[in-house]
Amino acid sequence: MNYLIGDLQGCCDALERLLKTIDFSPSRDQLYFLGDLVNRGPASLRTLRRLSGLGAAATCLLGNHDLHLLAVAHGARKVSKGDTLNDILDAPDRPALLDWLRQQRLAVQAQGWLMVHAGVLPDWSVAQTLSLAAEVEALLRGPDLAEFLPQMYGNEPDRWSEDLLGPERLRLIINALTRLRFCDAEGRMDLKTKGDSASAPPGWLPWFDAPGRRSAGQPIAFGHWSTLGLLQRPDLLALDTGCIWGGQLSAARVEHGRCLELIQVQCEQAQKPG
Repeated sequence: MNYLIGDLQGCCDALERLLKTIDFSPSRDQLYFLGDLVNRGPASLRTLRRLSGLGAAATCLLGNHDLHLLAVAHGARKVSKGDTLNDILDAPDRPALLDWLRQQRLAVQAQGWLMVHAGVLPDWSVAQTLSLAAEVEALLRGPDLAEFLPQMYGNEPDRWSEDLLGPERLRLIINALTRLRFCDAEGRMDLKTKGDSASAPPGWLPWFDAPGRRSAGQPIAFGHWSTLGLLQRPDLLALDTGCIWGGQLSAARVEHGRCLELIQVQCEQAQKPG
């Protein structure tokens, strides 16, 4: 069976309860994790070891917290207040874990679903989304990662253009795939507003409601947006249900672009948003 799983953020105990609930078997089941595998939760190291040990039974997307870990590990960023990354940074198997993380994906199309951590810009088709994600994936796996990471942060440019090159192009792709919540009708991104779908400033709307979105009709699954919570539409599935904030860890059993079943386990971890 195939399961899409929302943001873990280092909540390994909740992951273990979920795997027990679905009676997970690596020889039978395929897991797709929608990013933010680590950070903020109590067991980032244990989570990363568990996921990397699943081998071909797990496909993991990278979220903004996972990229933040790579930036910290390469000295491009300092550990932030609330980060729970030191256990990974101090671990004897740190090099192997970080190398595994660099091999993971930014976008995947499987089981009839397009999967991203955060969002898809209205101008992007499904094929373009996958192609642009592949540009970042190649960077992550290549020799120029350390040089780029200090340039990864920032909210500009805020609108896609085919003319974008170099760090600006990569930064925009990363921001869309790992941070996007709201955009306007022209596809400009608002990367500051973090509330629920009703909290958009005037003139802005959730990315998935943008008029003329080229990926409309393709079932898309994403995480990242805990204040949005669970959202189920025929072609849309939001699965970040706030595990790290004391909510649930959610999984969807899917097949051929359909959600067949929703499974949730409670997470005892309760951290104040911020």
